[in-house]
Amino acid sequence: RSMEERKIIVGITHGDINGVGYEVILKAFSDPTMLDLCTPVIYGSPKVAAYHRKAMDIQTNFSIINSASEAQEGRVNIVNCTEDELKVELAKPTQEAGRAALAALEMSLKEYREGLFDVLVTAPINKHTIQSENFHFPGHTEYLEEAFGGPGKKALMILMSNNLRVALVTGHVPLSEVAALITKEDIKAKLSIFNQSLKQDFGIVKPRIAVLSLNPHAGDAGLLGKEEEMIIIPAMEEMDKQGVLTFGPYPADGFFGSQNYDKFDGILAMYHDQGLAPFKALAMEEGVNYTAGLPIVRTSPAHGTAYDIAGQNIASEDSFRQALYTALDIYRCRKFYREATSNPLRKQYFDKGGDNEKLDLTKEDVVDSI
Repeated sequence: RSMEERKIIVGITHGDINGVGYEVILKAFSDPTMLDLCTPVIYGSPKVAAYHRKAMDIQTNFSIINSASEAQEGRVNIVNCTEDELKVELAKPTQEAGRAALAALEMSLKEYREGLFDVLVTAPINKHTIQSENFHFPGHTEYLEEAFGGPGKKALMILMSNNLRVALVTGHVPLSEVAALITKEDIKAKLSIFNQSLKQDFGIVKPRIAVLSLNPHAGDAGLLGKEEEMIIIPAMEEMDKQGVLTFGPYPADGFFGSQNYDKFDGILAMYHDQGLAPFKALAMEEGVNYTAGLPIVRTSPAHGTAYDIAGQNIASEDSFRQALYTALDIYRCRKFYREATSNPLRKQYFDKGGDNEKLDLTKEDVVDSI
C-alpha cells in the first residue's frame, strides 16, 4: 500500500530485559485503540516478552515476525533479535541483558536504513551493561548521533512534556568539566538546532527560546562569574542577528520558581541537572526524551530501567505512551513542514504578528533576590 494509506510504523527497541521496558510496552498496547494509531514493531525477544506478560498478567497478544517488512497492521509485532536463550533476572544488571539491548538497537537501525519503519521509540537501557566494542557511548543520543549525524548533523537532547521543552548545551559530562565546555560556538550550534527543531518538528512558526545562565543570579554583573557576559550573551546576540529569538539569560531558580517557562517554546539549559532536575520535578510522569537534529525521529520515556520496581507490575506506561504519541506527532509535523517549505510561494500557515516583534520579558518583578 502507498505511504499515504498505511499507518505509521513504529520501531520499538526493548531496552534492558531486566527493567520495566517490556512492562511499559505491553501495558501501552494492552489498549487496542493504540493499534488504530500506528503499527508497532518491537525489536527484542518474543520469549522475553512472553515471560514479562505472564509474570504480570498483561493481556497483550503479539505476532512473531522475522523483519519489519512482515509487520501486520492491527497487531503488536515482535522481531527476534537474538538467537540465544535469554535469561531474565529482574532488577539485575547483567552482561546478557546488555548484549540483548544492543542486538535490538543494531537490528532496528539496520531495518530503519532499509526504510522498513518510520520512527523509533527506545525503551530504557542500562548504560553500563550495554557497553561493548560496538557501543562505547554514554547513551542512546550519542550512539544515534554517530549513526546518523555527520558534518552539520549534531543531535540535541530535548526533554519535553506538553509545551515544556528543555534542551541542554552540555550532556553527560562531569560537572567539573561543564564550565570549560560552555563555548560561544556550542551555544550557537545548539540554539540553531533547537530553533530548527521547534519549527519543523513542532510546527512553531517563530520559536521563542529562553536561555538559562550558567552562574547563580546570571553572574550578578560579573561578581559571580563572567561566562554570561563573555560567552552566553554574545552567542545570543549573534543568533538574534540570524533571526533566532532568544531571551535571557535567566537565573534557573527564579525562572522555574516563577513559572516563567510557560511563556517560551523552548528552554536551553547549560548542563544536565540544571535542566533535568526541574523538568523531572514538574513533568516526570508524562516526560519524553526526544533526540532532535537527526534525520531519524527517536523518542523514549523520560525514566530509566527502574530496577527498583521491575517485575512488580506497578510501573506506569504513561511516559512510554507519550513517547509514542510524540514520535507520531513529530513525523507528521516534519512531513507537513517539508510540504509547506518545498514551494516557498505557497504559504500554508498564517504568520501572526510582524517580523520584528520581540516582547521584552525582562521587566517582570525580579523574583531572584535571595
